[in-house]
Amino acid sequence: MSLPEELAEQLLGSIIDGTYPPGGALPSEPELAELFTMSRLTVREAIKALRVQNVVRIERGRGTYVNPPAEWSSLHPMIRAATSPGADPDVASDVHEARRMLEAGVAELAALNRTEADLRELREQVRAMRASDDPACRSAAHLAFHQAVVRATGNAFVPLLFEPFTRVLSGLPVETDDEAITRHERLLGAIEARDPASARRFMAAHLHFHVI
Repeated sequence: MSLPEELAEQLLGSIIDGTYPPGGALPSEPELAELFTMSRLTVREAIKALRVQNVVRIERGRGTYVNPPAEWSSLHPMIRAATSPGADPDVASDVHEARRMLEAGVAELAALNRTEADLRELREQVRAMRASDDPACRSAAHLAFHQAVVRATGNAFVPLLFEPFTRVLSGLPVETDDEAITRHERLLGAIEARDPASARRFMAAHLHFHVI
């Protein structure tokens, strides 16, 4: 990640946590450069990245102002805002609803198009969940399982659609108990059986319990 990208992410975090609320102004370029010990050029590029996503707007002669999340035009900041501590419940509900809709369809397509190599990867991740008592290892296997389901669709566009969810959710805690693993096993069985209707149903049921 480049310095402007890192700074854009830090500024986005400060916007999300309310340091710079909607309607409020960001510090000036010189102030941000001093605050983050970065060049004004880096600050300018970071602001540009946020402006492209409509997270902020520049009012000439006045400064840079934060737009409300409803006006943001990129999926990544929306998902990050929805999955951050203290997130607006309505925004969080919307993003999880969108993810359930998307990933239920992903499971259906994976059941139709999966290969033997895909099945080997899915089985390996389920075995990894069962074999470890370490929550961190189980969480990593959970995420890898879902990523493998996405790849099993055989559609090059699907991973691109799902990537913003993966990038943000990979940093969140996930449910790692035996029942969660059992839900993954049911989903794997439906994908193995090339049963798209069951795969969709099991994925939707699983995501009803937890975001991962």
